[in-house]
Amino acid sequence: MTSYSAAMITGDGIGPEISDALVTVLDAVRDSLGVGITISKHDAGDAALKDTGSALPPGTLDAIKSSDVCLKAPVGESAKDVIVYLRQELDLYANIRPARSFPGMPYLRDDVDLVIVRENTEDVYTGAEIDMGDSGVALRPISDRASARIAHCAFKEAQRRNGKQRVTCVHKSNVMRTTDGIFSRACRRVASEYPGIEFDEMYVDACAMNLIRAPQEFDVIVTTNMFGDILSDESAQVVGGLGMAPAANIGDDAALFEPVHGAAFDIANTQSANPSSFILSAKMMLEWLGQTRNDNKCTEAASRLGSAVYQTVADGIKTRDIGGDQTTLEFAKHVASRLS
Repeated sequence: MTSYSAAMITGDGIGPEISDALVTVLDAVRDSLGVGITISKHDAGDAALKDTGSALPPGTLDAIKSSDVCLKAPVGESAKDVIVYLRQELDLYANIRPARSFPGMPYLRDDVDLVIVRENTEDVYTGAEIDMGDSGVALRPISDRASARIAHCAFKEAQRRNGKQRVTCVHKSNVMRTTDGIFSRACRRVASEYPGIEFDEMYVDACAMNLIRAPQEFDVIVTTNMFGDILSDESAQVVGGLGMAPAANIGDDAALFEPVHGAAFDIANTQSANPSSFILSAKMMLEWLGQTRNDNKCTEAASRLGSAVYQTVADGIKTRDIGGDQTTLEFAKHVASRLS
């Protein structure tokens, strides 16, 4: 049996509940599909900060570094000290967020299938700010090196997909001529190395509008850190909400997979949260393992897991937070049953 190790951050709020749901699904992946993911659970986030004085305890960081992959449930107000730090520490420079229409969800259209490839280590999210008393300045570092490598990631993503084979570079270089100028020029240069992939550009405000007006026209969007954060949440809502939106943080030597949504403290401990985002993040994990380890069993397991989630919601099975009557764990068991 193929086997990999995963450090799981169980997080805050609904994090422990959706983590347990995901473990149930991964047990079925092992038993039915022959791909074993050995989970070790670790604390990080608000509760860890309260208990240990650190939002990301050293033991958790060591476990992540020594595992094949990391699965991270949402954390609360300490997110900057957890996920932003991990992206920098592990050089997880590519944030990949698919947005796909699922049946039975409150989507705007039923034919959306796009992915946003977001640069993950630069921009204002580095937190380089200057407090000037009654005013402040945020620094926005953008480099040619980081811009080019995220552009390569976007074009490779377009090659892997069965979509429109198009990459759209989103920026605002008509206003931020230096920083977004560097980003857009790097994307144009990289585009010349992929003649089989169509390339176009769009200003970020126009992109935000077109994600509402005609989301089905997009294939792969590549953009900077903050723009990507905002646009990916918008695209998730277009296809029915953050509960169906997975994410991958990928570097050359490490990867972390997480749901897009937050800790949802208002419904914590009620078993009403939709775990699909975390389950679909695990699908992306299996795809990554398949690609980087040349493991066809992982690739097949990823495809089967994605189909199982799709079929579950197509059959009208939903958790209580999205109008259904299933608990978080019951929903996970329905997905697991479709893997046999």
